[in-house]
Amino acid sequence: MYPLFGDYKVVLGVAPTRRDVFPPREYALESKAKVMPRLYEIFGKIPDLEVVDLEGVCEDGLLMDLGEIDAVVRRFRERGVNALFLPHVNFGQEEAVAKLAAALGVPTLLWGARDDAPPENYATRHTDTQCGLFVSGKALSRRGIPFSYIENCWLDSPKLEKGIRDFLGAATAARRLRALRVGQLSVRPRQFLSVRVDENRLLERFGIDVVAITGAEVLEEVQDVLRARDGEFDAVVQDISEKADCSAIDGGQLDKIAALECAYLRLARRYNLDALAADCWHTFPDMLGIVPCFANGDTAEKGLPVACECDIHGAVSAALLYAVSRGEGVPFLADLTIRHPQNDNAELLWHCGPFPKSLCKSGVTPAVVDCKGQYELRGGTLTLCRFDDERGDYRLFVENAAGTDGPPTGGNYLWIETNDWPAWERKLVCGPYIHHIAAIHGDWAEPLREACRLVGGLTPERV
Repeated sequence: MYPLFGDYKVVLGVAPTRRDVFPPREYALESKAKVMPRLYEIFGKIPDLEVVDLEGVCEDGLLMDLGEIDAVVRRFRERGVNALFLPHVNFGQEEAVAKLAAALGVPTLLWGARDDAPPENYATRHTDTQCGLFVSGKALSRRGIPFSYIENCWLDSPKLEKGIRDFLGAATAARRLRALRVGQLSVRPRQFLSVRVDENRLLERFGIDVVAITGAEVLEEVQDVLRARDGEFDAVVQDISEKADCSAIDGGQLDKIAALECAYLRLARRYNLDALAADCWHTFPDMLGIVPCFANGDTAEKGLPVACECDIHGAVSAALLYAVSRGEGVPFLADLTIRHPQNDNAELLWHCGPFPKSLCKSGVTPAVVDCKGQYELRGGTLTLCRFDDERGDYRLFVENAAGTDGPPTGGNYLWIETNDWPAWERKLVCGPYIHHIAAIHGDWAEPLREACRLVGGLTPERV
């Protein structure tokens, strides 16, 4: 019903490269004839991916001649390339690799297929692809260009497809972080010192822009929605009514929930926002008569994460999860609350009701009570992360956990089992983290850590 709010499309410039000192060229073409069809087979399975290659720009469609770099850069820029892939079909040409990557300044990926067994006669070995990857990596490092790398593997290895998918997620997360705009709606609750942030440092270090929006502007937008009752408003009301049990709220409350969602979306479009961090303790309960909890989670389903309690870093964390999954998953922001009464390695992810209804446990109908979501989430593998800092030292905590059974409770919740909860607890308590953590279903830990390398200035941490 709703197009995903964020733009997660990747335009991938693919520049296969060969070395001129490995004659005859037929060997490179033979390698290319094996490599490129396999790559395009993988590309065809990945959504929101456009591929731009070198055919018609470079001889044989292979990067080698430094004199062709300007034409390659021109093609890639004209087509909006925002990530670069440099498959080596033989040793590769590290001069051209480094010059192209430096000129484009986009996330870059190196890979080459494994060579067959060498012939007994050394003089007839025409590839040495892995050797070329070493020197290309050095050339990029010398220029200070961060890059990703897929292990030198066979064409049919699962590592190739996984590596490409992980890189696309990491590249998207890095790109989105560098241009992230977070709307701060009203002000943080006075007692929440833990969610204070340095806006100037975020902007200077990462390009993250915090856009201040008063509570009065949000409430005025809500009233405009309620007066207009347009098609978007009707669609939100219908969606909630059909997919959630709303018997515990009246029609006026449902209208306000839908109007708040529409107001969030309008403001995000107006100010080009990627995520929101909203006060939920005073502004809306006092002036609108409802808590925003369910609306926050329902808005996140549409691609616009909304962090409660004006948690800017929490909004950044959720936006990173949306980006690294390229919209395949829906993140939620949870409180770390209590340990499992029987399982020493399990913990309760909880909040009063802002988890997206689409994440509800199978067989359970999500309920809306007092304008809050009341349901358990489904389990499975999860990736948890928290973006935070201490005196300008920015870090990203990233780990995996799995849903597990536990005692029922109110609000939204999910019990998770970790590999070593006491170690998690020590890491999170000792900082620079807080009680809020973002989570998403699926294993996105490695591409998140890779995104930190591509961004620079952000240290990935694990237990």
